[in-house]
Amino acid sequence: MRAVIDTGVLVSALIRRQGTTGDVLRALQDGRFTIIYTTPILVEVVDVLGRPTLRLKYHIYPEDLTALINLIRLRGEMAFPTRRVSICRDAADDKFLEAALAGQADCIVSGDGDLLSLDRFEGVPVLRPAEFLARL
Repeated sequence: MRAVIDTGVLVSALIRRQGTTGDVLRALQDGRFTIIYTTPILVEVVDVLGRPTLRLKYHIYPEDLTALINLIRLRGEMAFPTRRVSICRDAADDKFLEAALAGQADCIVSGDGDLLSLDRFEGVPVLRPAEFLARL
């Protein structure tokens, strides 16, 4: 399965490793799916997880971020969007839709209401982490 995983799911996976989002990260580690990513997605992950307040509050260390990025690069496939979309209520989330199109993703995994409200985007379902795990 090919999946775009939104930043919130990845951040949550590092904060709550024993939760559903942590299970998504473990499935990635186990090679159960291919994560589709783009440069803007990686930049956002690094930006969010690099925020001092978040790092201190949740004890996220630079090596945690490095390990996550290395895992994404190892188990993933970089997509190069050629088509821009402007669909989401939150324009910052359009990058996940663009990645899904360019990378021919089977789904988008998110806990974000702006993405989940779409339900589907051009035939690509937007799934909550638990729904995604059930389909794996």
